[in-house]
Amino acid sequence: MRKRSDWASGFIFLLPLLFTLAVAFLYAFVRTVYFSFTDYNLFRITHFVGFDNYVQLFSDPRFMLALTHSLVFAAIVTASQTFFALLLAVVLNQKIRGLTFFRATYYVPCIASSVAITTVFVWLMNRRGTINWLLTAIGRNFPFVALGLAVVIAVQAIQVYWDRRHGLPARALDPVHLGIGLLAATVVTVMLAQFGVVRPYSMAEVAIPWFTTRQAFLGIPLPLLSIMMLNIWTTAPTMMILFLAGLQDVPRELYEVADLDGATPWQKLRYITVPAIRPVMFLVITLGLIGTLQMFDQAAITSGIAPLESVITLAYYVYWSLFGARTLPRVGMASAAALVLAVLTLVVVLLQRRVGFSERGWYS
Repeated sequence: MRKRSDWASGFIFLLPLLFTLAVAFLYAFVRTVYFSFTDYNLFRITHFVGFDNYVQLFSDPRFMLALTHSLVFAAIVTASQTFFALLLAVVLNQKIRGLTFFRATYYVPCIASSVAITTVFVWLMNRRGTINWLLTAIGRNFPFVALGLAVVIAVQAIQVYWDRRHGLPARALDPVHLGIGLLAATVVTVMLAQFGVVRPYSMAEVAIPWFTTRQAFLGIPLPLLSIMMLNIWTTAPTMMILFLAGLQDVPRELYEVADLDGATPWQKLRYITVPAIRPVMFLVITLGLIGTLQMFDQAAITSGIAPLESVITLAYYVYWSLFGARTLPRVGMASAAALVLAVLTLVVVLLQRRVGFSERGWYS
């Protein structure tokens, strides 16, 4: 009787979750499958049309464009956010002053509203926005930047060579030497600028239409490329938190032994850190693929500014088929597109597990 009572109590506590799953997921999925084989448009009685919606779907150029955009978006953003998240996690896992402040600062974009972040980002990437202003400033002052960088590299190389020649263990990026190099670069650049030896470029103001264009860079539309940069910036901190949690479990003794053997930072990252956090790496890549394939909000927000052909993705194509096509809602087509997106997400994740980075490492 006590076991039955415990089972009944647990079932009662699970009822709200089970009801939500049954209505919001199971029922919705069954209805979507049913509508994908009909010509339903919210106003007339449905008629069974078989696979006509799927045939029309793959003959629709806009759907094929959305499919291409989603795959490219998922590949580039997932790889980039995983790389930057791991890099940030490794840096913030060190014992440095102000560590808590930096962790909180990097995580701010994740807790802010996606709509607010996207709106601000669109304003920054306006034709006369901050991004173009910075590109103009960098272009005009490139001679000073190049000169300063050359002086830093030269001074750093001279100091490291001098120390190693005298038997001192100098690192290539020794902080003290780097500070001296920056000071020397500042003095040299200011002096040459005062005497007119180095002058800024006279160039036109940069006015890249990041969102209001159909232009492409390396085959990727500029509006979609802008959304990629925004998505990487806002999602990498979340993945960073996951990597930080994984790095906390890596035994410090492994790094101490590697230091005694003279391992470089790259060797420690490749042979200790990455193998030790394989399960976390698999989780990050999987979550990244699912999230990027289903990216909708940023495409929807920027669609009023950017051309539809430049930002449309599979998730946004489903919404557009229902509410944005300036015709009767094509529920059948939207349902078919939603199922294609679901199957594609499942296939990509399974392929990543089979031939990509799994929790056990790389498959051959």
